[in-house]
Amino acid sequence: MTMAESLGALIRRAAATTGSPLADEKADALATWIELVEKWNARMDLTAARSREELVDLMVADALMLAGRIAKDAQLVDVGTGAGAPGLALAVLRQDLQVTLVEPLGKRASFLSTVAGALGRRDLTIERARGEALSGRRLWNVAVSRATLGPDAWLELGSKLVDADGCVWVLLGKAQVPVCAGWRAVEDLEYEWPLTGVSRRGLGYRPRPSDRGPRPSDR
Repeated sequence: MTMAESLGALIRRAAATTGSPLADEKADALATWIELVEKWNARMDLTAARSREELVDLMVADALMLAGRIAKDAQLVDVGTGAGAPGLALAVLRQDLQVTLVEPLGKRASFLSTVAGALGRRDLTIERARGEALSGRRLWNVAVSRATLGPDAWLELGSKLVDADGCVWVLLGKAQVPVCAGWRAVEDLEYEWPLTGVSRRGLGYRPRPSDRGPRPSDR
């Protein structure tokens, strides 16, 4: 069994466990990406995963849970994406999405560009920037980030990146549920990573109805 094939088997098992079986082309694309993560990780810090099961969960498990909960043709931004999770995985799982991957470190941004080329995904936008530099642009319908900032700080930043009907996803382990004035959690997903059993929680926040529309400071 080749490296890519064994990764493909793990990816298919993870997807099946979450009730989201994958078409072969999607599983193969994810395997190509994760194989590149393994190769590049030998010379730069992309992940601290200690096993292939942990690596597959780290890269794709959150995206498997979110993929069916994002509107068709949405514009999505993943801030501090690192090796590409969950934004790049979402781009593979949902090819209708317009995905922007934001990463401040040059080597990681170069890695993402290499992956986009390997997958033939010229539609992916990769921005080398800190999330704070995007504040107020409001170019996206959905914002997601994992471990770039603390939950409260991420929700505050994410609220400045999405439009008036946008959604900010906060992905948690055991952290306290964040609060942001004018925003409420409208989706609450509790789940486990399928291969390692790590407990996870995803909270989808939207503006409260009375707070929709541009705020004075954004005009």
